[in-house]
Amino acid sequence: MLEALKESNKLIGVKQTTKALKEDNAKTLFIAEDADEHVVANIKKIAKKKSVEIIYVDSMQELGRACGIDVGAAAAAILK
Repeated sequence: MLEALKESNKLIGVKQTTKALKEDNAKTLFIAEDADEHVVANIKKIAKKKSVEIIYVDSMQELGRACGIDVGAAAAAILK
């Protein structure tokens, strides 16, 4: 599933992803399992409310690499 993230229009980071979820622009949400819960709790709540699929990734580093960045990422979303 991370291949889909590499090849699609995406947003990286909690703030941008939260905004996309609130505006109904996200179709799939990726969250790193090692991200601090207080950082991703709100984004998970919004995704569940909006019925957006959540895919958990093993680590922030793995999610960052899948997004094409050299640092870790707590969250990313594929846009509609």
